[in-house]
Amino acid sequence: MVKISFVILTWNSEKVIERCIHSIFNMRKVESKVYVIDNGSKDSTITKLDELSVLYSNLHVTKLNENKGTTVSRNIGLKQIPDGEDFVCILDSDTEVNENAFKELTSIFTDKNVGIVGPLMADENNVVQNSGRKIPTLTIKLLKVLPFDKLKNRGESLEFYSSKEKIIPVGYLMSACWLFKPEILQKVGYLDEGIFYAPEDVDYCLSCWKNGYSVIHNKNAKIIHSWQRISRSKLFSKHNFEHLKGLFYLFKKHKYLFSANKYEKVVSNCELSLIKKYGN
Repeated sequence: MVKISFVILTWNSEKVIERCIHSIFNMRKVESKVYVIDNGSKDSTITKLDELSVLYSNLHVTKLNENKGTTVSRNIGLKQIPDGEDFVCILDSDTEVNENAFKELTSIFTDKNVGIVGPLMADENNVVQNSGRKIPTLTIKLLKVLPFDKLKNRGESLEFYSSKEKIIPVGYLMSACWLFKPEILQKVGYLDEGIFYAPEDVDYCLSCWKNGYSVIHNKNAKIIHSWQRISRSKLFSKHNFEHLKGLFYLFKKHKYLFSANKYEKVVSNCELSLIKKYGN
């Protein structure tokens, strides 16, 4: 039986957290430990987590007094993971997982160079999300925020990989569901706490690539992701401000701005070897 520790953030997650936790512990071929970090929820999230803790002895909840963002909070959870786990899964509270997905995800780690693997994600209406994306540039981000549908669509199209293969390397994976081995934390490090909210997912995936580990989107695995998309609920919000600040932190740290071709070339080279291996 595979041992997986899950790290989940909650922040006013009363509508989704029960389904997420139940889906994890309903998996019979996975020995699960769950570490929930609550970012100061003001709704009934804490009450629901307390009730769930009675049902599941392997559910551990850390309650913070305020929203500390994604990196600080996730690192608190990651540092609680005990020795001896086979895998670590960073998971969003608005997801529902299943055994088949994790069977597919874990199978990729026969390749010692794999860093992070993520599944195909779709909402309850089976609308598929672009969860394995090209590395964002300032050009892509500017196009996506302009008030013109044609330019927005152009910006979003620049994030897509055209490959029809089921198992592909990608610049980065949305951190709604990441699976990796615990040793990655020792070799790549923890999440960069210089970023409050986003794009911590881009940053960590780039750090994996820089350390010789690939980031893989395995579309044979599929989970539900309701995708609350908090940052888009208001144009002028703390989340959007922190996202913008995080982007320029990212560009400075990884030394690129308008073009990420130097990183995408590494991704392309990895794709050739994957096609040879899986013939997918």
